[in-house]
Amino acid sequence: MVRHTQKRMAAVGFHHASIPPRMENTKPLPMNQQPGRKGLLFGLIFALMAISACHRDSPEAALRAQLQVMQSAAGDGRMGDFMESVSGDFVGNEGMDRAALHNLLRIQAIGRSNLSATTGPLRIQMHGDRATVRFDVILAGGSGRFLPDSAQTYSIISGWRIEAGKWRVYYAQWEPML
Repeated sequence: MVRHTQKRMAAVGFHHASIPPRMENTKPLPMNQQPGRKGLLFGLIFALMAISACHRDSPEAALRAQLQVMQSAAGDGRMGDFMESVSGDFVGNEGMDRAALHNLLRIQAIGRSNLSATTGPLRIQMHGDRATVRFDVILAGGSGRFLPDSAQTYSIISGWRIEAGKWRVYYAQWEPML
């Protein structure tokens, strides 16, 4: 067996003289004492925990993603999808509730073809499982020609909280800008 091993080692470029003399007579460890098994298991567990921690979004990143989903839904006229991110106890301008907001959005979608929403930079202040988001939005709509038939810019302040593991808006105040 030793000669066979030496021949294999010589075939790949290792020579008997390259093995230190102190290691030639070493004995293999019993299977229950081999260092690789437990270390490998703990290494795998640690790596999986590290990977899962890296993929978990921060609360602010999850909120930004939720806002992007809402903007996309509004731009595509999917008001039902937009409303999934609105809390059941939503309060808007002049006491507007969730149902009134849904009706307002549907009227806007029906009344304006090619409705689009373009948001400015989001200014987010995190407060644990709540957040305040301030931003400006340009709402435009029209016939789909080169220029929109109508457009309006609004300044929006909104309150968000996590409900059932998902960010939902529970308060919004908007004012038209010049």
